[in-house]
Amino acid sequence: MRCRHCGTPLEHTFLDLGFAPPSNAYLTTEDLARPETYYPLKIKVCDHCWLVQTEDHAQAEELFSPDYAYFSSTSTSCLAHAARYVEKMTQELGLDKDSMVIEVASNDGYLLKNLVAAGIPCLGIEPTDSTADAAESLGIPVLREFFGEPVGRQLAAQGQTADLIVGNNVYAHVPDINNFTRGLNEALKPGGTITLEFPHLKQLIDQVQFDTVYHEHFSYLSLFAVTRIFESAGLRVWDVEELPTHGGSLRVYGCHQSDPRQTSYSVNALLREERNSGLQTLTPYQTFQSRAEEVKDELLVFLIEQKRAGKKVAGYGAAAKGNTLLNFAGVKPDLLPFICDAAAAKQGKYMPGSHIPILPPAILMQSVPDYVLILPWNIAAEVTRQNAGLLERGVRFVTAIPRLEVL
Repeated sequence: MRCRHCGTPLEHTFLDLGFAPPSNAYLTTEDLARPETYYPLKIKVCDHCWLVQTEDHAQAEELFSPDYAYFSSTSTSCLAHAARYVEKMTQELGLDKDSMVIEVASNDGYLLKNLVAAGIPCLGIEPTDSTADAAESLGIPVLREFFGEPVGRQLAAQGQTADLIVGNNVYAHVPDINNFTRGLNEALKPGGTITLEFPHLKQLIDQVQFDTVYHEHFSYLSLFAVTRIFESAGLRVWDVEELPTHGGSLRVYGCHQSDPRQTSYSVNALLREERNSGLQTLTPYQTFQSRAEEVKDELLVFLIEQKRAGKKVAGYGAAAKGNTLLNFAGVKPDLLPFICDAAAAKQGKYMPGSHIPILPPAILMQSVPDYVLILPWNIAAEVTRQNAGLLERGVRFVTAIPRLEVL
């Protein structure tokens, strides 16, 4: 395999999680009687441009099916983050009724609904029917396509270039990152702004966030790699913010290379921090496998000990990261009998690979387990706050990453 950005042969493995089904391929009762498709889940690092990427196996069309079950609006913290972002960008860019905002991977309208409410023209680009339907029901126009250079050119030809292009947690999901980035260039007005949010590779390594690795994530991004990809597409990263979302993310601000805005101090400072952390050397990538295995072993020991002690452990949050963790650790219903999730689209289904049933959160107050394992550790505070009644009944909450912790 060659690097998806620069074409260099990939010789170095960063992480090998064995074989796993696509992390969002939730199963129905009927599916349990059918064969399940597994793909190798192995991550490589390019020693030329330092883009970290999955091996080529699954195709995007196989991963993002029409009934793809991730709905952003399920998370109250996600909704609040989107509302703050829209308020900030509206003020900073002076967005109004004469502006155009495009969101790539607009999901269920969790962000663009704030623009509709403010009377600012917008367009969502979303290939998944289930979430696009939800967005259109909110009055958001949606183009049902996978975004890339052809779609960018189509929008430009139709006079639909954007003052602001938003891409939150999509850049890592793009199989052809060069084509996608050229599309951003095509769809951006002169003087326009691009913002992309994605988990920061440095945080993945520092916090052993190996459960954020799954087939739907084709890339694991440093600021260094992103600046190079932008430059190759005629764009420039002129500012960057570090965000707490998803365990530590970056929000990069992009523009055309000819844009007069000066590159901020923050960009150079973070590039220097990445370099000092060794992200442009092989050392942190070659030592990561053993750190991930330690986390896996800690979780298995905890679950086995509770089972032997007659304690009940339930899961919370049927998240993609949870599927990576459970499948890598080989956890089945004997150790974790069920997982609760607030998303109605997931309830009544089963986790891919582990076949653990997904139930409504109300079950927790009926069964009162001794422990609740929060799989989406990035919203652990939100989950514990929403389930304060369980704490009052003596239930303990647990997270497994970056190390096992009983909260």
